[in-house]
Amino acid sequence: MPVIKYPRLRDPLFYEWDRKAQKCGLRHTIYAVNGDQYTGEWLDNLRHGKGTQIWKSTGAIYSGDWKFGKRDGYGSYSILDPATKDYKRVYTGWWENDRRSGRGTFFYPNGELYEGEWSNGLRSGWGKMHYKDGSTYEGQWLMDQPNGQGLLQLPNGNRYTGGWKDGKKHGPGKYFYPDKGQLLEGIWVADIPKCAVLVEFDRENAPAPPELPLPEIKLQDPAGVLAEAQAMFDDSHN
Repeated sequence: MPVIKYPRLRDPLFYEWDRKAQKCGLRHTIYAVNGDQYTGEWLDNLRHGKGTQIWKSTGAIYSGDWKFGKRDGYGSYSILDPATKDYKRVYTGWWENDRRSGRGTFFYPNGELYEGEWSNGLRSGWGKMHYKDGSTYEGQWLMDQPNGQGLLQLPNGNRYTGGWKDGKKHGPGKYFYPDKGQLLEGIWVADIPKCAVLVEFDRENAPAPPELPLPEIKLQDPAGVLAEAQAMFDDSHN
């Protein structure tokens, strides 16, 4: 019995066109309708892998890792200076779900610099902030503010080490005045020392000690006074 062969049916052309339009793997520069452009890797029509994105409206550029259409992994984000036409770094570090997350360095427009940990786009964890006046803060952060334990160093050499809350000195802490050879130790609440003891240290080597030494105050137990203040502070915050 003769075998009849029928010609193979072809899929409609729009199936082929759609298949060719799918972006997957390494591609050359792709231009969006709004003028944005992306050069890099794709997966299922989404930016995925290594790639560089340039935003038409701002001139900003991101180069680094992508995951399912969002910045995720390690990458650098820069903006275009309209005056010099040069790119200025804004952030270099780790990203997650299109936001700064993990360790990274942020460059502020006024020259300030933050190096440390991020979470959900905010400074959170351990980090060091370099302020434009020359002071630095190194310690714990939460929701973009110093929170926890940290060290603040001022340009004149004074420094505070202790507790912080919402960007202010809060809790047990020590404030050193090396130029005077003095130390203020106590309990802070919202940047104000509520209960503290001022003592002298290394007065002989201080560059500008007070004319007269601190008078001696007869306290039976200075450490006990601070311990009592600490207990009151803890009770008020429980």
